[in-house]
Amino acid sequence: MARVPAAAAAVLRRVRQSPGALVRQYRARRTHPTIELVHQPHPWGRALGLVAVVLLGAWLGLLVVGNVRTPVGPMNTTMTLRPSLVGGTKINVSPLGALELRSHVAPVRLDVNIDQLDPVRAQALVDHPERISGLQDEIANDVEHGTLDLALRSCAAVVAGATALGLAVYRRPRRALAAGGLALALLTVSGGTAFATWNPNSVLEPKFSGLLSSAPSIVGNARSIVTEFDIYQKELARLVTNVTKLYDVTSTLPAYEPDPSTIRVLHVSDIHLNPASWKIIASLVEQYDINVIVDSGDTMDHGTAAENGFLDPIEDLGAPYVWVRGNHDSMVTQQYLEGLKNVHVLDGGRSVSVGGLRFAGIGDPQFTPDRSKKPGELPSEQLAGARLASALRDQEAAGTPVDIAVAHNPDAARQTDGEVPLVLAGHVHHSEMEVMKYGTRLRIEGSTGGSGLRAVEGKNPDLVETSVLYLDRETKRLQAWDEIKLGGLGLTTAEVSRHLPKENQPGAAPSPNGSSASSPSPSRSGP
Repeated sequence: MARVPAAAAAVLRRVRQSPGALVRQYRARRTHPTIELVHQPHPWGRALGLVAVVLLGAWLGLLVVGNVRTPVGPMNTTMTLRPSLVGGTKINVSPLGALELRSHVAPVRLDVNIDQLDPVRAQALVDHPERISGLQDEIANDVEHGTLDLALRSCAAVVAGATALGLAVYRRPRRALAAGGLALALLTVSGGTAFATWNPNSVLEPKFSGLLSSAPSIVGNARSIVTEFDIYQKELARLVTNVTKLYDVTSTLPAYEPDPSTIRVLHVSDIHLNPASWKIIASLVEQYDINVIVDSGDTMDHGTAAENGFLDPIEDLGAPYVWVRGNHDSMVTQQYLEGLKNVHVLDGGRSVSVGGLRFAGIGDPQFTPDRSKKPGELPSEQLAGARLASALRDQEAAGTPVDIAVAHNPDAARQTDGEVPLVLAGHVHHSEMEVMKYGTRLRIEGSTGGSGLRAVEGKNPDLVETSVLYLDRETKRLQAWDEIKLGGLGLTTAEVSRHLPKENQPGAAPSPNGSSASSPSPSRSGP
């Protein structure tokens, strides 16, 4: 039997229909004349639409339901999960500022808002100080219970939000359930990613933004952080305990009690005649109980005798001042500083013991107050650095090794690689930290003067940058450092971030000599 063409078959099917069916189709077409023109969306379009509904619904669910109010020790806190591109944990300590921890990498961030101090629980600690010894365990348990409650509530909020929005958009229970299931799957993947990337040691390197006077108490002491990294709960409890100290019953900030086994060095550079720098330095000396201040040059802008009066506040900063000449500092500047009390000028590789450390340094061979570069500048910097390296070797041979070398230009500082554990520099107006080929650590400081008056030349003012270096009093090796960044002209922001050398990170193999930092390699032979 011959096959019937498709068009003929369609006609036959229509003929076989009952007259009533044909009438109903005709009426339907007259009532809804555009019904055959509806375009079915592409499968990828439907999928993207479903994902958009799920993400929006999950976000709305977290905003409405996804937070937990829970007591943590004597404080009342609110824990919240928020969508985020980078993850992490943020602890808001109102009104003092916030701590940021790189605790995990996932599309969700944990926010912990410290709302207020509970007066009853706080008074109980005051009346029974023996309870403070168990406060960390109590806080650890509170945080654990709060986090578990938050996780369960957030799961319910995400699934319910996505399902409700799916039902409102599609008006089909099956599509709404699909949205809820997809939300649960995405939440599971996010949780798995956060678990896989969880960094319990992130609390060792917190980043603080807020009132600068609160930073030492909140961030904590470097020595204790380096030596006491057992488990995440204990470190988080210690961190929150430090925050608790800020909210005592008299509402006054406690005095910062530094570890006596740690030497604290304040590294400043490139002040460039900014008078505000002295107030900032004096405040940091008091807040961090600084043992010695190191200035790696360019304190002045033109090096004239008329500028010398700018240097007088150095005598009253509250700590010894170690200084090397920069390319904006003249010999007139250097001679004036040599006459000030409590100031130690380093030049020609001269060494001096200050604050429990031995320093050696050399002045910049260039004097370019007009910001010009003379021909052969780089070789002259390298020659100055070679001269400093030779002096370091002589000190080593004499049995008085240098702990920290200082030069203004990083090109000169790099010539000391292998001759000293730590060398400080400035000049480039931005901060860097690196370990060079032969083991010497180079710290380049930003501009503590915010680049001085030249800050108004650019579109945005330069930051005021300085750092606190923590060194072990016995080994004289770097334990940690805090980078401090303040807003430039017209800005009032403050940011403090803690950093640890790799050799001090949890799990790092101890050095053969038992110190917490490796010594420079002795294999290099200088010129």
